[in-house]
Amino acid sequence: MSLRIGIDIGSTTVKVVVLDEDNKLLFRSYERHYSKARERACETLHSIQDKLRGKNIKLVITGSAGLGVAKAAGIDFVQEVYATAAAVNTYIPGTDAVIELGGEDAKIIFFGGALEERMNGSCAGGTGAFIDQMASLLNVTIDELDALSLKHEKIYPIASRCGVFAKSDIQPILNQGGRKEDVAASIFQAVVDQTVAGLTQGRELKGKIVFLGGPLHFLMGLRQRFVETLKLDEEHAIFPADGDCFAAMGAALCSTDYVERPFDEALRLLEESVEAKNTMDTLLPLFDGPEQYEDFTIRHNANHPPEVDVNTYTGDAWLGIDAGSTTTKICLIAPDGGLLYTYYHSNLGNPVAVVLEQLKEIYKLCGDRVTIKGAAVTGYGEDLVKNAFGCDLGLVETVAHYNAAAHFNPDVDFIIDIGGQDMKCFKIRNGAVDSIMLNEACSSGCGSFIETFAKALGYNIADFSKLGLFARHPVNLGSRCTVFMNSSVKQAQKDGASVEDISAGLSISIVKNAVYKVIRAASADDLGKHIVVQGGTFLNDAVLRAFELELGRNVTRPTIAGLMGAFGAALAARDLHLEQSTLLDETALQSFTHTAKPVTCNLCTNHCSLTVNSFDGGRKFISGNRCSRPLGKEKVSMPDLMIYKYQKLRAMEGKGEGDGSRGRMGIPFGLNMYENLPFWYTFFTKLNFEVVLSPESSRKLYLKGQHTIPSDTVCYPAKLLHGHVEALVEEGVDAIWYPCMSYNNDEGIGDNHYNCPVVAYYPELLAANVPMLKQTKYLDPYVGLWRHKDFEKRIAKLMEDEFGVPKRESVRAAKAAYGAYDAYVHDVRETGAKYIAQARAEGRNIIVVCGRPYHIDPEINHGINDLITSFGFVLVTEDALSYLEGYAPRKVLNQWTFQSRMYNAARYVCTQSDMQVVQLVSFGCGTDAITTDEMRDILEKGGKLYTQLKIDDINNLGAVRIRIRSLMAAMDARRNREPSETVSLVG
Repeated sequence: MSLRIGIDIGSTTVKVVVLDEDNKLLFRSYERHYSKARERACETLHSIQDKLRGKNIKLVITGSAGLGVAKAAGIDFVQEVYATAAAVNTYIPGTDAVIELGGEDAKIIFFGGALEERMNGSCAGGTGAFIDQMASLLNVTIDELDALSLKHEKIYPIASRCGVFAKSDIQPILNQGGRKEDVAASIFQAVVDQTVAGLTQGRELKGKIVFLGGPLHFLMGLRQRFVETLKLDEEHAIFPADGDCFAAMGAALCSTDYVERPFDEALRLLEESVEAKNTMDTLLPLFDGPEQYEDFTIRHNANHPPEVDVNTYTGDAWLGIDAGSTTTKICLIAPDGGLLYTYYHSNLGNPVAVVLEQLKEIYKLCGDRVTIKGAAVTGYGEDLVKNAFGCDLGLVETVAHYNAAAHFNPDVDFIIDIGGQDMKCFKIRNGAVDSIMLNEACSSGCGSFIETFAKALGYNIADFSKLGLFARHPVNLGSRCTVFMNSSVKQAQKDGASVEDISAGLSISIVKNAVYKVIRAASADDLGKHIVVQGGTFLNDAVLRAFELELGRNVTRPTIAGLMGAFGAALAARDLHLEQSTLLDETALQSFTHTAKPVTCNLCTNHCSLTVNSFDGGRKFISGNRCSRPLGKEKVSMPDLMIYKYQKLRAMEGKGEGDGSRGRMGIPFGLNMYENLPFWYTFFTKLNFEVVLSPESSRKLYLKGQHTIPSDTVCYPAKLLHGHVEALVEEGVDAIWYPCMSYNNDEGIGDNHYNCPVVAYYPELLAANVPMLKQTKYLDPYVGLWRHKDFEKRIAKLMEDEFGVPKRESVRAAKAAYGAYDAYVHDVRETGAKYIAQARAEGRNIIVVCGRPYHIDPEINHGINDLITSFGFVLVTEDALSYLEGYAPRKVLNQWTFQSRMYNAARYVCTQSDMQVVQLVSFGCGTDAITTDEMRDILEKGGKLYTQLKIDDINNLGAVRIRIRSLMAAMDARRNREPSETVSLVG
């Protein structure tokens, strides 16, 4: 029998194996291909040519990027799932499931009966590429990341859907002193959670599980997280010695059924093959020639502050520090804004150490000639750095960036800042930051996006960017996720695009993503007339030029685009006009020490992950808290309607006025039960049922039901329901009541009064996907509370059929339940009015939190309400105000009750000078794609600020804090301009 060769061409690597007739592995190779897959495969075959020349072989190709190569060469191809299955069945019989992680794909194959495969779709979160990205964020190699993870003490919850989310979770942990060891393990745990939640889609992972692919072959820490999470022993967790090449081995096994040919002929076919070319979609060049580029650079280089020689300067100076998410920037300025000293570098996950080193350097350079009269700090690490070094001022980064932009262009009305993995856009109205947009879901329009491709093609970022300036035919790559973009880049290469064309295409793509995905602009005028661009990405001339061409207008890019946060902070320090700064002096820095220790606060149900930072002289700074209790102070208690409603609803369990003789009725406390619980509690207790609510939501409860969630894209509030119903089954209730409700009550304020499809029909999804529900009586009938008479008739029949309750009793209970629901609604409105009156009596501003009823769940909102009230705001919710406005047509079909309430509350807020709206949006909410635009439109037309907070299962409030503080800064700026406004009273 001839030798068999299998080649697995994946998204980032090529694996080649040779098997003998006994399926023994004679040769194996695992190499990165850097988008040159066919060439890499040929090189590997050349390396074994001496051993195989003149022999007959059977060769089969597999892999996510293998089909094109196989077709072009006329070599047989086998789909990778079948190849993997063939290898697993041959070498590890009795396998129940395979988990395979690759460079950009992740898949689970279930065995037993027909093969069933689940694979990642639109996102590379939770794959090798994601781990690469996170390692570079921590400034360690992959091997170092792995070694760090094995020494962890605690796991932080981190999102792995996308690098952006993970970064926004990781960065505050690092900036507040969290240990790299814990973060490394948390990154691997995020990959596990993404794989289990995203790919099992409700099917349980059990039995003998085989782990394949490069990341699982090389990373011991990742293996450990999978084994511990899935609670596997050595017998059930199988890590084959050649797990990284298993698909290639499977391809070799499958080759038995295919044609035999001489090795030299197979190699020749592969070498001579040219893949089919598609016609490329190309764009206009960025510059017509070097002269146009020279004019462009002269225009932009004019925007620079004066340079001052720190070695000869004598006088006062002011220090600005921007402790950013991945980099630390420092500016020391003279009175006229001239630059004495600048610094821009990765913070290496430890901003305190970087700032300490730089302060020592500044003091050494300045000697006695320069006096630092003030120091201000901004950015993610603001609180930590301010406390560590005694800075005079901490300011929110939006204000710092505006200070700097206005220095270069006093008329600025729009600022866009594109960093490594985040993008921030600020609209400026009347000299204040008016609205803020951040990239919520994806980092494809950011600097790291280009950097990823530069590295993959073997260039550093600076050289790669310059290549695109004079490309004649930039490739149109669209504006998509890095994963999809990768396949577009590979296709463009196959079609003959030069690296220059790809570089230019990527720069244009970044701009399109920023303008149409983040800002969602319909035209350049939506942005403004005086646009200032900043952030390290705009130092890339190709991106800057693409931005100007896309908008059809010139913009201002200061030469210190990457330092604007620090420069703005320095200007703010100068404007304090202090006689003396509290910044630690040179002597104090000599004895400076800093240690950080992670702890969990158990003073309330939030269980905040705290970091206790200890400095020399017994100084301490605690970060990660949402209230003042961990700091040893009593929690500030502001009127908060979210807490009021939550506590009122949680109390609705037990026997009520009944005796509980008909049994225990379980009600899952989630989704629309936050709306309808007053009704159902009264209904069942009047019928002598004891109402048992599921436990309070928690991360632990979510993980309990995680294995039964069939869709990774559904919102977190819905995902929590799986744990809620399982907890009720374990509680041993006699029945669980969770009805389907297409409609909500009709409040007369919308075009219709539907529940959203998830809220309306999730009970049926639970019935189909949670096996435990078969152990109890699970009732999910369709009910319509808004049709009183019809409901009374139907519920009476149902209760008689299921529990033998006389019909008249059920009708009486239903009438009492309608009364209880109306009383609850009235109470919420009355309490809201009372809180507003108290706020006005005390001269406080009011934040109206607009969301869904279930956003009051502390596990869903992660204590955002505590954060808002900690700033001195009084908090009310949309349902306390929506009745104060009548029906009004909207641009969109206004058919959802909860959304109608938000629109009405927003309209009412526009009439009140002491109110502002904060909208809560659950990640993955389809209807909110419409709601957010409509809310922004109502508020901006009414002269109000629009603040949106996107929430998912991760509870890091760093970005939330920035938005709330930016809202406060904008409110202050407005108040300073409009001192004489009056307010009208609710009524």
